[in-house]
Amino acid sequence: MQRLNRTLLRTGMLGSRFYSSYVSRMRSYLFTLKEEDEVCRKAKDSGSIYLFHKLAPLLQKAEHSGYTIPAMQASDVKGILGKLGQNEELLQESILIGCSESHVTQFALDLGVLERESVESQVTGKFVELRKAFLLLNGHDLPLISQSQALLRWHQTHRYCSESGQLTQRNQAGSKRVCHANGAIYYPQMAPVVITLVSDGTRCLLARQASFAKGMYSALAGFCDVGETVEETVQREVAEEVGLEVESLWYTGSQHWPFPNSSLMMACHATVNPRHTQISLNSVELEDARWFSVEEVREALERKRPPRERAGRATPVWVPPRTAIANQLIQEWANQQPK
Repeated sequence: MQRLNRTLLRTGMLGSRFYSSYVSRMRSYLFTLKEEDEVCRKAKDSGSIYLFHKLAPLLQKAEHSGYTIPAMQASDVKGILGKLGQNEELLQESILIGCSESHVTQFALDLGVLERESVESQVTGKFVELRKAFLLLNGHDLPLISQSQALLRWHQTHRYCSESGQLTQRNQAGSKRVCHANGAIYYPQMAPVVITLVSDGTRCLLARQASFAKGMYSALAGFCDVGETVEETVQREVAEEVGLEVESLWYTGSQHWPFPNSSLMMACHATVNPRHTQISLNSVELEDARWFSVEEVREALERKRPPRERAGRATPVWVPPRTAIANQLIQEWANQQPK
């Protein structure tokens, strides 16, 4: 029998928030910013701007340790543009990300048209490729840069209408693009992906692709086919990749994932019959898949960063970092097992 956990607003995923304040921001201010170009244009002059260069976010060293993504004032960005001989109207290319509890608007701006070194000479920080940034930043900053990069990428790759072939125009907020030749409206989209941790009751199944870093294993993942439900995708992906039949499954959470091109990761646990656990590996999709005991999983979870390679020794197994929902799935399963 299949089970689907419908508790979507999970404290662990979204954190606690004052709901009347949230509704106020969503219904009044953010909606207005998305629908009224002039209001959004004015908001850019007083909002916070997060800078990117060819989709790489600007990072700064934090005061105590680690890195952070700095929020710059619009006036500071205009000053940087002026020093680099650019028209401050480039600021209007920024896209709306959200707003704070105090209604300070947040925007993202990609300065890829400028020389990277020239921009870095005017700011305190460096532009860092997004995958590396995910390893350097704390969890609080990741949703912000993930959403920002995804929207910036979408606008860069969806400039033309698929019907007329004409150039589309975006609104000030960047929440849509319009083809004025035929009136077609395009909205940013994400690809639905199911990520599933399979268990036979006492062990869990982890797999790796050839593109993974050495020693890294994760849960099974795959894109939803058109017309499929989450349950159907889980059953098909498990059957396709490792040749096992799912007996039950349940939803546990979700996460936006910017790689490779903006996905909505829907995390599920699934069980198989402990008498039928022989893996039939799909070598086109996976390099390896195997069952792990709870002791092996806990050891892998303890490795907070990729282990160093040593000549003549096998690389220890490790799993995705805590910032990835795959880690949450694996951690949940380990916590449910007897000590």
